Amino acid sequence: MTLRSMTGFARSSGNQGGTSWHWEVRSVNGRGLDVRLRLPPGYETLEAGVRDAITRRLARGSVAVTLNVQREGAGMEVRVNEHLLSQARAAIERLRAAGDFERPRAEGLLALRGVLEVVEPVESEEETALRLKAMMSSLDEAIAGVIAGREAEGARLAAILKDQIGSIDALTERVASSPGRSSEAMRKRLKEQVGKLLEATHTLDETRLYQEAALLAQRADVEEELKRLKAHVSAARDLLGSREAVGRKLDFLAQEFNREANTLCSKATDVDITRLGLELKAVIDQLREQVQNIE
Repeated sequence: MTLRSMTGFARSSGNQGGTSWHWEVRSVNGRGLDVRLRLPPGYETLEAGVRDAITRRLARGSVAVTLNVQREGAGMEVRVNEHLLSQARAAIERLRAAGDFERPRAEGLLALRGVLEVVEPVESEEETALRLKAMMSSLDEAIAGVIAGREAEGARLAAILKDQIGSIDALTERVASSPGRSSEAMRKRLKEQVGKLLEATHTLDETRLYQEAALLAQRADVEEELKRLKAHVSAARDLLGSREAVGRKLDFLAQEFNREANTLCSKATDVDITRLGLELKAVIDQLREQVQNIE
């Protein structure tokens, strides 16, 4: 499976036995898979099949499915309610017998409410089953259209994510090779900080001095953060090539990227490394925003 977004829309339609219909399937971003249905009265039996068709093919997203059904005029029958017509004629004859009353015209009788009835043809169970099967088949076409749209958008997002991950990798390398991480630069900063400690107190013994110096050196060392950032870059690239739905994993990985960048910035004691760390955070924020669209 190629990378997919969670945004898509498609329609499909069909016609059988004097009944026409069309499906609309629309999906947007969602934390999980949320399926909402709008089915006309009498089609509630399709709900389980519709939900199953969606959950088998989509992993995440808020999905709205709408079915519109229209019964066409072809196949309708016009019937005369003989019983009601007979009652009307009998009532008219009684009125005529009681006084001066003209014989009614045929169109007048047929215009009486209920005398003429428009009746839908009755489907057999087999015909109903075939029509519902055709409806579900056209739903599959709509779902396929949504998937195609999500994959097209996913391809665009994949290119963006690839560039952003490349930028994170490049910035990580620039931090790793920054002059501010050289032994000489770190020794100079450490010497300055130790000097400040000695100026602040005259009672600092040698053991405490070594402890403070070691602590300062540890705080300034971002080697572990750089290693984890490189590992996350490798993992992200693997996910982009995965055939599974990877949106949740990429979201988690983006959070881990952000955590390491925050730590790197908080430990940075060099202006150049701080600047690179802020650039890194900006790219990671952009990555996190795009990842929210991935299935």
